[in-house]
Amino acid sequence: MSRSDPYATMIFRDNNRVIVQGPVTIGNVVRLMQEGIALFDDQPLTIDLEKVSEVDSTIVSMLLEWLRATRKNTHTLQFINVPENLTSLIQLYGVAELIPIPPPPATAQSTS
Repeated sequence: MSRSDPYATMIFRDNNRVIVQGPVTIGNVVRLMQEGIALFDDQPLTIDLEKVSEVDSTIVSMLLEWLRATRKNTHTLQFINVPENLTSLIQLYGVAELIPIPPPPATAQSTS
């Protein structure tokens, strides 16, 4: 699997950043959750979700499980580049206070 293939689901670590790529759905969420936890150590980590191409509600459970796993080791996770559809799911399920996500970046407005 190539790291540039948007349909390949994978998770890998690059220093203190964990990158999730491809669809995260009921068909692969358990594997991704376990692979993600295996990448965690006692360092604060940033989870980059920019390359996530498709989600269903199971991703919310995965993120919550990752947060639980890291809190046991007293370190933190930060989520970045959260796709809009995932942000909507987090808000829909009322777990926005449990899953810390940064606000979307302000879009630059052109002046004419």
